[in-house]
Amino acid sequence: MTKKRISQSLLIIILTLGAITMLVPFIWMLSTALKTAPETVKVPPTWIPKHLQWQNFVTAWHAAPFLTYFINSLIVTTVTTIGQLFTTILAAFAFSRLNFYGKHFLFALFLSTMMVPGEMLIIPNFVTLSKFSLINTYGALIIPWLASFFAVFTLRQTFNAIPNELYYAAKLDGSSDWHFLWTMMVPLSKSAITAIGILEVIGSWNSFMWPLIVTNTAKVRTLPVGLNAFTSDAGTQFQLLMAASTFVILPMIIVYLCLQKYIIAGISKSGLKG
Repeated sequence: MTKKRISQSLLIIILTLGAITMLVPFIWMLSTALKTAPETVKVPPTWIPKHLQWQNFVTAWHAAPFLTYFINSLIVTTVTTIGQLFTTILAAFAFSRLNFYGKHFLFALFLSTMMVPGEMLIIPNFVTLSKFSLINTYGALIIPWLASFFAVFTLRQTFNAIPNELYYAAKLDGSSDWHFLWTMMVPLSKSAITAIGILEVIGSWNSFMWPLIVTNTAKVRTLPVGLNAFTSDAGTQFQLLMAASTFVILPMIIVYLCLQKYIIAGISKSGLKG
């Protein structure tokens, strides 16, 4: 019993330290967002501002066309997520239930692409999109991310956990593969699908490097790229940068806090609910 209590205590301590480590950057971001410019570079640094500078948020919002950036981020995130979920569901079903020539080889080939660093794909993707005159358009921000084999692999594992008897019974009743997919497979896998969708929303919303490369005007740029407005050759306005970072990241924090149970359930789930 003593060993069990010691183990539980150690676990609580480790989790508490981990939580503090994760929260410190967010606390520092909020603290800096409410400071004056001299306070942001003060040594030693201060955690609590002497006078809360709430106007930093208003100044940061008007320093760049953040409403346009917000709308762009919303459009790109929504379309990318819906598109990726659609392709993921179809591909996962094909690899899980359908039989076709080269199925296992093709799956292994796609699986091997997960070992390719994303940075290696930046130049080929950029050249391809430029050939189609898609640079500085929504297409450049959306098309490369309409498919993810990590998502396909994750959902395929969930589909594989669904008993084959359901599929065979549906076929005997005259159900088509399309009908079975959307009326049986998808509802039974909603936790995994929701988790994949949430991860894609967070990843698309926070994407910085790719939008920076393929956009050159404010009309199609997204929120993370807009944060560059506070950095120039003269230096960085840290208080405004942190204020802008706060309202950029706030929607994703809300999404994660509200739907975190689906992420955990979707990734850890290996079978049907009891």
